[in-house]
Amino acid sequence: MRQNETLLSTQLNNYTIEEIGDEHIGTSYDTPMKADAFDMDDELKMKLIEDKFKDIMEIMGLDLNDDSLSGTPRRVAKMYIKEIFSGLNPANKPKVALFDNKYQYNEMLVEKDITFYSNCEHHFVPIIGRAHVAYFSSGKVIGLSKINRLVNYFAKRPQVQERLTVQIANDLKAMLETEDVAVVIDAEHLCVSSRGIQDVNSSTVTAQFHGKFKEEGTKNEFLSYIQTKA
Repeated sequence: MRQNETLLSTQLNNYTIEEIGDEHIGTSYDTPMKADAFDMDDELKMKLIEDKFKDIMEIMGLDLNDDSLSGTPRRVAKMYIKEIFSGLNPANKPKVALFDNKYQYNEMLVEKDITFYSNCEHHFVPIIGRAHVAYFSSGKVIGLSKINRLVNYFAKRPQVQERLTVQIANDLKAMLETEDVAVVIDAEHLCVSSRGIQDVNSSTVTAQFHGKFKEEGTKNEFLSYIQTKA
């Protein structure tokens, strides 16, 4: 009887795991991180990932003596730590300087079509999208490229699109010292298009509107700008 209960519990747990993955459920605003996430340096992390990815390849039956495959575990480890998941490390967050709004520009500023590449935290396959960001100055401004860098910093980690949208918006509010921030993200999830349902035509849109952007007129003005093709 106990064996059957254990089997049933395992089946239910596996069902829940699969269900969460396919439904893209997010569990927290903050990216889930261990307390000791940065006790290891990058070189040690890459060495451990290299060893474990080698095991994965060998389990799948690949011959790592082949010239094309022999360097793959190291390449994957370096890519994970130095590139596509580099946004996990707060040390890689872009430095942002605020400047006085000397132009006295008090209208909406929009940075649109910011291309980013992220990875779905449920299957570790790419999310490819565009972010559109807008704000009203509270007396301070930041360099335009810093907005792009901030988007890519939060994108370079295992992500859920809803969380990514909130993280960008909240960080911009804190940096710019204003509530008047809007973020819209339109992205394609390869966990939808390359596996599972394999729908290659759909995309996912998420949005965060704060301050003035909750007003219908301001929101519609912003949406009209990001729909305009350059």
